[in-house]
Amino acid sequence: MFAKIKQIFDPENKDLRKKIWFTLFALFIFKLGTAIVVPGVSQNLNMGFLELLNIMGGGAMQNFSIFALGVMPYITAQIVVQLLQMDIVPYFTELSKQGQTGRNQLNKITRILGIAMAFIQGYMFSFAFIQNGTVTEYLTASLVMTAGTSFLLWIGDQITKKGLGNGISMIIMAGILASIPSMFVQAWNGLVGSSITFLGVLTYAFFVLMYLLIAFGILYFNLAERRIPVQYANKTNNVYGSKKSYLPFKLNPAGVAPVIFASALISVPALIAQFSKNESMMLFVNKWLSLNSLTGMILFLVFIIGFTYFYMYVVIKPKEMAEDLQKSGGYIPGIRPGEETITYVRRVLNRITVVGSLFLAVISALPYVFKMFFTNLPTSVSLGGTGLIIVVGVVLESYKQLESNLISRSYRLRGRK
Repeated sequence: MFAKIKQIFDPENKDLRKKIWFTLFALFIFKLGTAIVVPGVSQNLNMGFLELLNIMGGGAMQNFSIFALGVMPYITAQIVVQLLQMDIVPYFTELSKQGQTGRNQLNKITRILGIAMAFIQGYMFSFAFIQNGTVTEYLTASLVMTAGTSFLLWIGDQITKKGLGNGISMIIMAGILASIPSMFVQAWNGLVGSSITFLGVLTYAFFVLMYLLIAFGILYFNLAERRIPVQYANKTNNVYGSKKSYLPFKLNPAGVAPVIFASALISVPALIAQFSKNESMMLFVNKWLSLNSLTGMILFLVFIIGFTYFYMYVVIKPKEMAEDLQKSGGYIPGIRPGEETITYVRRVLNRITVVGSLFLAVISALPYVFKMFFTNLPTSVSLGGTGLIIVVGVVLESYKQLESNLISRSYRLRGRK
């Protein structure tokens, strides 16, 4: 770890340092934008059951800033487009099979749909939070927030191209990290308060320790993988010291995507209720569909498990994997090539996805279980949960990209010598 940090500051890695500084500067612009309030709107709004989206946006929604919508409309559009590729609309299915050209077209459609959704959500937020506003004020605020989301998508693209890591994921992670310091302050105020007692300090220390343990648990979970041995017809394993080939399947092949998707989907009823300004509907959502209710939490966990399975089959295609393996002369020992290999790979994926999806669900539910025992904690304080899963996952992905860059540069330098 320290050796890699030292490598970053090597004079030969000047362009890599530029990537890191560019990423940090882009995230600083994002955080700066969360403090710029939409004209004509009061600050520090009461989020209620929209607290989850507020945390993921770094407090941008509570401030009703130009970045109040964040990149969640784009995430919602991604869900819709990926669902349409599952043999629902033939046009989208065909595009998914056309390689890079098809992916580029799907990305363009996703962005257009995401911006359209941003305008609709922006209008709903404006109508919900601007008191006694006119149609012009609602439209103006909607356009400002839509422009903010479009700008964030552009920043995300620039981070992906010129910076480090996936731009959209980095923006979501930055928003969550920005809310962590205030969360620990609020946890101190809730658990300890003004009258400092030994029991209060001990409880807070337990809170911090549990937070760190959960973070390490998520890290271990993201690194865990199931390795299936592979033998090639043109190679032999009889030579002493020869390396074995295998197919690595992560315990969580979908990464943080299911949690982000589930968070976006569970917020829809709350958004509609806030827009309608219907008191009975808001009470219904708060009682049955918010994450602080049992039914809302169960629905959230079902979404996570469902999206984990869905995304797993989007990322990993057993049929294509079996065909590529057969073309390269490889096979799984004891398993016949072809249909038997496809069935075996599917069986393995289904088993590990059960474990992976349940782990994601348990970690996401921890904050709400914890609050059952510590009722004096504010709603914005969470132990582990959705935010921590996203942060650990994005940091790990960015670290792997940084590591691969350092390794490739190391090989190039050796080649020059």
